[in-house]
Amino acid sequence: MTRSLFNRLTLRATCLAAVVLLSGAAQAAATNKTEYNAARAQADGAYKAETDSCKSLAANAKDICKLQAKGHLKVAKAEAEYAYSGKPDDRRKVTQSKIETAYDVERERCDDLDGNGKDVCVKTAKATRDKALADLKLGKTVAAARTDATDAKRDADYKVAAEKCDALSSDAKTTCINAAKAQYGKT
Repeated sequence: MTRSLFNRLTLRATCLAAVVLLSGAAQAAATNKTEYNAARAQADGAYKAETDSCKSLAANAKDICKLQAKGHLKVAKAEAEYAYSGKPDDRRKVTQSKIETAYDVERERCDDLDGNGKDVCVKTAKATRDKALADLKLGKTVAAARTDATDAKRDADYKVAAEKCDALSSDAKTTCINAAKAQYGKT
């Protein structure tokens, strides 16, 4: 593999990692149905314009251009969905769309190479995608673990507060228990 190809692949892998990390930091702004539909329509228009610009290209460059256009459409629609719903699952779909798009384009770029260089390029693209997807999955697992830990801490704090209420009598105890339930989200 030439040094130039290695540097190019390393740069792309670094850029992909940055996209994955930064996309998780974005916050969704709640949009209404009209804005959601407008964003999707804008994505469709941009896709059409991009695919039209691909017509002047030939061979693999045309294939790459079309894949980039499809990827931009997929990401734009996922972003519109996330902006509309604000759900963490939709945010993950945006990140996953970006990862898959980057992989598809990189894989297609490998078609310009031959022999071992192409094999290394394909393996590098796949490894980069697999690492990014693993990081995305890890983020989901960490978020679930944080939620579980927060719930466990809240339960423990509630038990302590309820135990303190046991030292009180009748109405004071009831008031204390109700206050603890309200404070720690128990019903």
